[in-house]
Amino acid sequence: MSSAFAEYRNPVTDLIARYRDRVDFLAIRLERSESTNILLRGDRVETLSESLSLGGQVRACHKGGWGFASFNRLETLASQIETAVQAARLVGDDETELAPVEPVQAVCSLPLTGRDPRLVPLAAKKELCDRYNEILRSAGEAIATTTVRYGDSTQHILLATSDGTLLEQSWSDLEMRFSATARSGDKVQTGRETTGSRRAYEDMLALDAQVQGAAQRAIAALTLPPVKGDTYTVVIDPILTGLFVHEAFGHLSEADMAYENPDLLEVMTLGRRFGPSDLQIFDGAAPTGHRGSYFYDDEGTPATTTQLIRDGELVGRLHSRETAGRLGESPTGNARCLNYHYSPLVRMTNTWIERGTTPVADLYSEVKTGLYARNWLGGMTNGEMFTFSAGEAWMIRDGQLAEPVRDVTLSGNVFKTLANIEAIGDDFYWDESGGCGKGGQSGLPVGCGGPSLRLREVVVGGEAS
Repeated sequence: MSSAFAEYRNPVTDLIARYRDRVDFLAIRLERSESTNILLRGDRVETLSESLSLGGQVRACHKGGWGFASFNRLETLASQIETAVQAARLVGDDETELAPVEPVQAVCSLPLTGRDPRLVPLAAKKELCDRYNEILRSAGEAIATTTVRYGDSTQHILLATSDGTLLEQSWSDLEMRFSATARSGDKVQTGRETTGSRRAYEDMLALDAQVQGAAQRAIAALTLPPVKGDTYTVVIDPILTGLFVHEAFGHLSEADMAYENPDLLEVMTLGRRFGPSDLQIFDGAAPTGHRGSYFYDDEGTPATTTQLIRDGELVGRLHSRETAGRLGESPTGNARCLNYHYSPLVRMTNTWIERGTTPVADLYSEVKTGLYARNWLGGMTNGEMFTFSAGEAWMIRDGQLAEPVRDVTLSGNVFKTLANIEAIGDDFYWDESGGCGKGGQSGLPVGCGGPSLRLREVVVGGEAS
């Protein structure tokens, strides 16, 4: 495979050799990216752009202190190294603890299964957005506003470290977001859909039904009764399961959250039981074909699959080299940065709950009065507390789906909710719509997956009884 950074490989290696003895660790990351962004809002084009970016970052660690510099003029690389090295030596006053990894010498690229988005003309991408926007706007007279977003990015990375790693890696990522807001008098309802891919531009081409569904849900919700706020047994679909495992549990599994918070580290003690004996939770970039998939993370650690919960007990967490070194554990390949402007953080990749054995129909059968929720509108987490809004919901009465309801929010404590998993469905779905945010780095591609779940004692917000 050819190298996109062939002319920089020797200079970068020489600079690493020149400065490596001044710090405990040194890393240089160069990046070339090509991207497209389109935003349609109603009948207006708010964004229509193609961009090319070339830049880099330097990270240096000395006595536990980190120095960082980012830049977009590669000819200034030597001075940027000086800046990072001086900053690390200025703040370092402890011990550098980085878990060891084998140095990597490789050039690799995530394979596309279809058309490269860089080969698709901007006009064709705009035409695609127009088509979807027309589907949203023509769904009914109640549709008041619509939004269509398209984005693609192809990144090529060169990473060199003082440990001997010299790695090139590239991938393409695509995402589309749709929303339609319906209005009737003072009632306002919104339907949303998001999809993404690291495989091919063709994955964005056949979304008509999905887009139309977003608009139809918004219109239908105008005439639905609001749910009565209460505590229910709730069945959630795989999309909400993926959102839950990512937002509510996955972030707590990121080891930088734990070692910076002694109270959380005590709660997240390995071996502690959090759920039923058939609960299995994983995270990993090693499974191929998903938006959180890659060969190596942004420190050159190979992608892995990490089991976080085994048979209901906490058995693992997600690491960078530093968090693994500080906690005496193994690096998991979860150090990621959005682009060269940011330093890598411990981030999820593809996070999922393994499928169970309960037929989906049986998840409702023992519920006298409950709720079935599917898809998502939004959500937020605060530590171990979460609140999610469902895109669609139905009451469950005497083991059967009954009337649809609207304005359904699910909230609770993640640890209590894990313990309250009553049954795990035998279905499974990968949701590739995720864009994760942390530490000011928003929109990092991730995958989420899982089966349907039945949860007891879930607080459901809605109209007062």
